[in-house]
Amino acid sequence: MRAVITGGAGFLGSHLCGYMLDKGWDVLCLDNLVTGSDANVAHLQSNPKFAFQRKDVSEHIEVAGSVDAVLHFASPASPPDYLKLPIETLKVGSLGTHNSLGLAKAKRAKFLMASTSECYGDPDVSPQPETYWGHVNPVGPRSVYDESKRFAEAITMAYHRHHGLDTRIVRIFNTYGPRMRLNDGRALPNFLYQALAGEPITVYGDGKQTRSFCYVSDLIEGIYRLLESGEHEPVNIGNPHEITILEFAERVRDLVGAKVPIVFRPLPQDDPKQRCPDIAKARRILRWEPKVNLEEGLQRTYDFFRQQVATTKA
Repeated sequence: MRAVITGGAGFLGSHLCGYMLDKGWDVLCLDNLVTGSDANVAHLQSNPKFAFQRKDVSEHIEVAGSVDAVLHFASPASPPDYLKLPIETLKVGSLGTHNSLGLAKAKRAKFLMASTSECYGDPDVSPQPETYWGHVNPVGPRSVYDESKRFAEAITMAYHRHHGLDTRIVRIFNTYGPRMRLNDGRALPNFLYQALAGEPITVYGDGKQTRSFCYVSDLIEGIYRLLESGEHEPVNIGNPHEITILEFAERVRDLVGAKVPIVFRPLPQDDPKQRCPDIAKARRILRWEPKVNLEEGLQRTYDFFRQQVATTKA
C-alpha cells in the first residue's frame, strides 16, 4: 500500500508519515516547506519505504506509480502563519485540495482531507457536534483559514457525490506534542517557549476562553482509524476535556517551574470563546477516544521543547 501525504513535513504530517510507515505503508511526502521543516522527517529518510519531494500542491500534482491513499494535510495552521500567508492559505485550501482530489481520482485512491475545528468559528453551541454548521465571519482576518477549510470540505463532498470518490474528512481540534515549532504562535508553544526563556507568559483576552488539547499520538491514531473506516461525512477528532487558556498557562508555568508573570493582551478579532469537540461520533464509528491525559502529554512536549531551546542557545 502506498500513501501520498501533502504537508507531510509539518507538525501533524510528519507524525502521520511515521505512523503509516510503521503500519507497513510506502509513503511519499509532499511539502513546499513554507511552514513545515525537512528536519521533521529527517529520521525517516533512511527508510526505503519513505520518499520526500519538495512540492507546492497548489500547482498540478504528478505522481508516478500506483497510489492507494491521498491524505491532504498541506496548509498553514497557526494564526500567525495564515495571517502572514493569507493568499497561500486560500490557495492550498482551494487549489491544493482540488489538485489532491484530482490525484486521488486519477489513481482510484482513498482521499482524506484534514479539516479543522475552525469550521465552527466562534461557536454558539458547545461542545461542537459535526451537525453544527458553525458561526464564521466570512470576511474577517481569520476567514482565509476558516473559509478555505470550509471550501475544502465542500469540494471533497462534491467529489464524493459526483465522482464516487472514496473520501474522508477529519475535523481536527487543538493538538499538541513534539515537533511543534518554537515560534508557532499557538498557545502551547508560546507558553512553553516564554516560560523556558524566562519571559512573561502572554495570554490574550481575559484568559477565560476555553480550548481542549489532544496529544498528537492520539490524534494520529484517530485519523488512521477514520482512513480505514467507511465514513464519508466529517468526524471530529480531539480531546473533549475543556480548560481555560488562563488555567492552561498556569499549568505550563508550574510544569516548567518558571517564576514569570502572566500578562494579558487584547483578544484578536473573531478569536473563539469556546472550543470543545463532541466526539460521540468518533467513539461510535471509530471506537476511538484519547488516551494521553494533559499532564502526561505536557511532560512529553516539555521535554522536547526544553531540548529544542537548549540546542538553540548552544
